[in-house]
Amino acid sequence: MSKKIVIVGGVAGGASVAARLRRLDEHADIIMFEKGPHVSFSNCALPYHLSGIVENSDKLILMSPDMFRKRYNIEARVGQEVTKINRNQKTVTVSELTSGKSYQESYDQLVLSPGAAPVRPNLPGVELPHVFTVRNVVDIDRIHKYIYTNELKDITVVGGGFIGVEVAENLQLAGYHVTLVEFSEQIMKSFDHDMAQILHKEMHDQGVKLVLGDGLAKINDSSIMTQSGKEISTQAVILAMGVSPETSLASEAGLALGQTGAIKVDHNYLTNDSNIYAVGDAIEVYHKLLHKPVRLSLAGPAQKQARAAADHIYGIPSRHQGVIGSSSLHLFDLNAASTGLNVRQVEAAGISYDYSYLIPPDKVGLMPNSAPMHFKLIFEKPTGRILGAQAIGKGNVDKRIDVIATMISMNGTLEDLKDLELSYSPMLGTAKDVVNHAALVSLNLLHGYYQEVKVSEVRSLVEKNAFIIDAREEGEFRSGHLINAINIPLSEFRTRLDEIPKTEPIYVHCRSGQRSYNMVMALLHLGYQDVYNIAGSYLGINLYEYFTDQHTGREPIVTKYNFK
Repeated sequence: MSKKIVIVGGVAGGASVAARLRRLDEHADIIMFEKGPHVSFSNCALPYHLSGIVENSDKLILMSPDMFRKRYNIEARVGQEVTKINRNQKTVTVSELTSGKSYQESYDQLVLSPGAAPVRPNLPGVELPHVFTVRNVVDIDRIHKYIYTNELKDITVVGGGFIGVEVAENLQLAGYHVTLVEFSEQIMKSFDHDMAQILHKEMHDQGVKLVLGDGLAKINDSSIMTQSGKEISTQAVILAMGVSPETSLASEAGLALGQTGAIKVDHNYLTNDSNIYAVGDAIEVYHKLLHKPVRLSLAGPAQKQARAAADHIYGIPSRHQGVIGSSSLHLFDLNAASTGLNVRQVEAAGISYDYSYLIPPDKVGLMPNSAPMHFKLIFEKPTGRILGAQAIGKGNVDKRIDVIATMISMNGTLEDLKDLELSYSPMLGTAKDVVNHAALVSLNLLHGYYQEVKVSEVRSLVEKNAFIIDAREEGEFRSGHLINAINIPLSEFRTRLDEIPKTEPIYVHCRSGQRSYNMVMALLHLGYQDVYNIAGSYLGINLYEYFTDQHTGREPIVTKYNFK
């Protein structure tokens, strides 16, 4: 007798379950319910319709109900909402949204993939007609039509996560005046603050006005009010303040919720009902590094969960490794990616750690379009176990982060990463790839071969008038330098040792950290003991300081910004 499997919700989770089930069983009766008009669409590509990168919103729809039926013999019922799970009868109650009629549908196994809904805070004005959220093709069409037909210019995006940043970017590319308001001190919380400052500068340089550390308080007809009392004129507001898992259907059926408030599942994505599975944004998942349940709204993990759940229905075992949270972003002229834990998460977990921050070229320097790549590698002390990484640049940062994600998944250490053999072409990378380079720097730190300070510490060093050596050449120094730095180039320092005191700490920087590292090691061998390399050096300092200087009006610690 063939199985009858009912799936609630489509997109990455539900649609992937359905397709995998069909590959496993040609005779199964598979029915998929979606309350919206589209059962399979590219959720992550939605913002790109606002800029015209995706010209026609129909292209966002990956597969229609008719295509599901013809290609996979799967019945996809759109515009129909599952309103109740009747566990004892093994049926669901379905409401036809157009007719208002209800009916019962039986199942042998039920798979829940209801996703997560955009957060709409309980604040004055959130229900006004010019306030929008982004969840599906209908939402993005509605936004596009509203701002286009009303010939708007000023638009405010509230929220600095993936959706908010991508919506702001695409509206700016389309020629609108965009303000992004974020409650915390930075956008993109998967990145640490020092790395996020690079993204802040990029958005600022591209014309997006950032309002950070200030949340939404009220929406008016032609403005918003922030919690600090700032009034921002706007003609439309797009809320991108995060998502909340859709758990009402599961909760009302008596299915267990987990510590995070999302649906609790086991390692096979079974709920506490042996006939009901759940996948996607509505569930909580186990974090491989934190060793606890978390919520993770990413398409890649949802598809893996879908396959594992479908396999389990047919008795096929799956290895459950837990999640690590790998993601990437394209932002104007930059690419950014991260994996594993950031420093905030590591500290909250009480893990002993350190990290390296380096800025090597993303390809051989003499090649066209060679550009700096900002790379941060976080590792555990004293084991050298790799905990996370972040990368930002114009090149293939996702490739490098994918390498680190692989190492984390295999419980790799800095020694493993140091010896990893990777492909090389001058047009694509360097012989000592960024990730190998980061491992070597991190091992030097782990073993105490030298000491360094981070870019976030440099302002306090300048304010204390610490002894800082600028190891760049004189022409580079003239193009901008720390206000109290002494220019002793690497090419000259051995003949100028009498200018370097042995009775106080010495801090050395160059452009990106390589020349200064060489000077630090030489000084240590020459008997200097309290010597520190400044990670990231002058380029990193400028990127860390610039955005905050511009937005607060504080006194710069550099004579001139230099990002070359």
